[in-house]
Amino acid sequence: MNSAIDIWDKILGLLRKDLTQVAISTWFEDCKAVEFSGNRLFIHTPSAYNKKVIEERFLGTIKSNLGELFSSGDFDVIVLDDEGLKTMTEAADVKDSLGIDEYTFEHFVVGSTNKFAHAAALSVSDGNKSYNPLFIYGEPGLGKTHLLYAIQQAVEKKFPHYNVVYVKGENFTNELIAAIQRGKNIEFRDKYRGADFFLIDDIQFIAGKDSSEEEYFNTFNALFELNKQLVLTSDRPPKDMYLMSDRLRSRFEAGLMVDIKPPDDALRIAIIKNKAEQLGVILPEDVINYIAENLGSNVRQLEGAVKMIIAYRDIMDDDITVDTAKTLLKERFVGGGGDFIPSADAIIEETAKYYNQKPEDLKSISRHADTVLARHISMYLIRKLTNLSLKDIGSIFGRDHTTVLISVRKIDDRVREDNNMANIIRDITSSINNKTIK
Repeated sequence: MNSAIDIWDKILGLLRKDLTQVAISTWFEDCKAVEFSGNRLFIHTPSAYNKKVIEERFLGTIKSNLGELFSSGDFDVIVLDDEGLKTMTEAADVKDSLGIDEYTFEHFVVGSTNKFAHAAALSVSDGNKSYNPLFIYGEPGLGKTHLLYAIQQAVEKKFPHYNVVYVKGENFTNELIAAIQRGKNIEFRDKYRGADFFLIDDIQFIAGKDSSEEEYFNTFNALFELNKQLVLTSDRPPKDMYLMSDRLRSRFEAGLMVDIKPPDDALRIAIIKNKAEQLGVILPEDVINYIAENLGSNVRQLEGAVKMIIAYRDIMDDDITVDTAKTLLKERFVGGGGDFIPSADAIIEETAKYYNQKPEDLKSISRHADTVLARHISMYLIRKLTNLSLKDIGSIFGRDHTTVLISVRKIDDRVREDNNMANIIRDITSSINNKTIK
């Protein structure tokens, strides 16, 4: 129970024990969770009057319920109306986009596997419109998002009058749904079609979502005709986006497509050294080599390992040795091979999100078609991505190992026979990887 939505669902369950259904419907029907950060829960209601009533009548009860859920802690609850939510969102956008100072071109370590993508991004940031759209693709964790942030910060520094808009593909879809529900379509379109630079990260997440594809298609055309710059990233080239419409794929392919490959040995070592230097530390050569050889080729993993080791040194006031690195990083390895193992909960959460389900739905006895399919897929992915046995997986879902085996085989067969299912598995796996390695 880590997400704001999960926590708010629990709170509503507790409120229903104390309040009538009429009270719940009147004051909380349109109330949604926004964020849970530290000990603060942010909730949103579109009605300014409801906000006032909730603050005056129910705030103490909600805080008490939070304390009951977590068995400790002094919690705060912030109720936002539309204006408050807008202010919070805009502040978060600024923090996310401009506050990540390390994601600049100066901090991007260039090697043989990423130098073309780096050069193209740098050229675009200088105002060169020859590469439009610029489409950067590669596996998660190799630096695509870093390049987008670098473009954004460089453009805003060189061309302060430009309107630079950055968004993740998943958030683009979520914003569109919210805009439709609230009748804010015009404001949504103005936000994106007013961009001079439109940067969208993980474009693959709008594939197969008709309304999102249609909106992005129209936005793409409007900006392209005005000679505005479009930059996109994806975990695969357009030709492998089986769920994406042909007309969008053809537009992506009409620009400059560049890929980022996993770093080679020399680049991995350079990345580790660079990250340590950013943190003001020079690591011993044997520690650097150990990390480079054992932690795989994901850049975020490499940087995360450096942060962990340096944090240990600062907290424990201890020297950094290879033995220390082995102890600290062993949980990040799979049999010494260096791949991340996502948790079963992370896999269930991302699979449920893909099918607009709640994680607890996948563990329930529900036979709804989407729930059943999501349950089968999550079992399949847990089996493929973790070391858990069939029996262990069954215990998570309240099923026996035979049921898990049947589910895994069903999805395995569909992946081999159906490109759409293979693409779905790839999308969910990408989400899991992005969530796990951040």
